[in-house]
Amino acid sequence: MSKFIDEFKEFALKGNVMDMAVGVIIGAAFGNIVTSFTENLINPLIGCIGNPEVNGFVVKLIKGQELNIGAFLTSIINFLIMAFAIFLMVKAVNKLTSLRKKEEEPAPETEKECPYCLSKIAIKATRCPHCTSELK
Repeated sequence: MSKFIDEFKEFALKGNVMDMAVGVIIGAAFGNIVTSFTENLINPLIGCIGNPEVNGFVVKLIKGQELNIGAFLTSIINFLIMAFAIFLMVKAVNKLTSLRKKEEEPAPETEKECPYCLSKIAIKATRCPHCTSELK
């Protein structure tokens, strides 16, 4: 049982798991902000055009059932705002990480070309193994 607990601790304390947990918590908080933004700012602006209560846009069906189209539209608007904001954040993070990457230096050459037979040979070679010519 203690081996199982040790394995679980090792798994739970890995960097990726902790990063994911922080991301989920921040994502939930950000979702609340987007929901508030939509319900308190976007919906009233849409309401200026037509119905002042977007969430109140309901279609009555038979037997007392309703289709809450306004709540569905609010969810779609929330999703689009959230997706756009996440897109912008990922784009910014990718830009920052690309700036941090150092340009890789080219590896030193390990081969040269024989001037007589044009074969690839080791750079330190003094004689070509293909045509046996002496190299300068």
